[in-house]
Amino acid sequence: MSAREVNFDGLVGPTHTYGGLSLGNVASMSSEDQVSNPRDAALQGIGKMRTLLRMGLLQGVLPPHERPFVPALRRFGFAGSDGEVVEAAAKAAPALLRNCSSASAMWTANAATVSPSADTGDGRVHFTAANLAAMFHRSIEHPFTSRCLRRIFEGEAFSHHDALPGGGAMGDEGAANHTRLSASHDAPGLELFAYGRSAFEKLSGLHFLPRQAREASEAVARMHRLDPERTVYVRQSQEAVDSGAFHNDVVGVGNGPVLMFHERAYEDPRAMEDEIRRKSEPLGFEPVFLEVPADRVSLLDAIGSYLFNSQLITLPGGGTALILPTEAEDNPRTKRWVDAQVAGNGPITEAHFLDVKQSMKNGGGPACLRLRVVLTDAEREAARPGVLMDEGKLDALEDWVRTHYRDRLSPADLADPKLLEESRAALDALTQTLGLGSVYDFQM
Repeated sequence: MSAREVNFDGLVGPTHTYGGLSLGNVASMSSEDQVSNPRDAALQGIGKMRTLLRMGLLQGVLPPHERPFVPALRRFGFAGSDGEVVEAAAKAAPALLRNCSSASAMWTANAATVSPSADTGDGRVHFTAANLAAMFHRSIEHPFTSRCLRRIFEGEAFSHHDALPGGGAMGDEGAANHTRLSASHDAPGLELFAYGRSAFEKLSGLHFLPRQAREASEAVARMHRLDPERTVYVRQSQEAVDSGAFHNDVVGVGNGPVLMFHERAYEDPRAMEDEIRRKSEPLGFEPVFLEVPADRVSLLDAIGSYLFNSQLITLPGGGTALILPTEAEDNPRTKRWVDAQVAGNGPITEAHFLDVKQSMKNGGGPACLRLRVVLTDAEREAARPGVLMDEGKLDALEDWVRTHYRDRLSPADLADPKLLEESRAALDALTQTLGLGSVYDFQM
């Protein structure tokens, strides 16, 4: 049965601000307290979706999370009407309000890990919501993420797993540390999990702590019923983490048989390559390794430009394209490397540079904004149709953004109870547009 990849992009939420909340994310930390433009951010994301749709790719959307998230603020002792809760939190605990207002769920590469039915022992598509335990503002996301995925992907074709327990260093950061290599999207594949540490390993003297635990990756693989002979675990290099590669997708990306990664991305890249070669041979494909040398593109260049946080996609007519942020075009070293790949005889045949600056300033490039879900025709038919995009639906989303979103927002504006009202009105309208029904806490 034929299968195709669907990119489910996260819609940027109405409270998109530069809160500087993500320790280890250099772009997020450096943009702290700057004024954001939620309207532009959302329109840039929809523009990226439209570009891929016009290239012949399948495109879906995931809705923003409810923010400010009043139920979490109530758990911290704030009471009264919802507006009074926001006002009281703004006065007594402004940092808490900022965390409970983050629109970081827009980066759906962190939403979950997904294994297609061609890889799993029971022939179903498996989803595990990521616990995102490393950061408080992200750790509150997984209940709604799981609820939303269960609503979109209902029925016997799909298997859903709750987020893993997140105590201590048991962090699971979702698909940002996971990729899949295969001959084609509908062929059995090899699933690659990158991790930064053991959850029980004592680490000290590091600039930034790794976020992904090997034990979490192994648990996801077990729950998804993956064959150990088609599963690879690779450790991120601490040098990359300390340089700002808080997720593997900042220094590596894979698609089909191609794995593109920075020379300094992994602790032992040669052992990784050997294992991938050995395990891919029975699957009938030969892996293609595109290792970017550090003397051509430094780690700082790669992380600053988000060269690897690009979407590596299979074109309907054949060939592979890179969907990159314009920051990778502006950097002469990354641009030179991309141009050489397109001009050469390698797997990359096209490169497209897109403006997603509002997301980039907060530490997320094109690949951060999408969750890759490989679905057969029957599985796609079983998914909720309102979230699968066409030109008309994207037009409707743009109209929705222009109707409901502010064009200027600072972290101080999160204290405005009117923002809560505006955001809920926007989300209420969106669930009707997408045919999701009542999924938000405030709707129940």
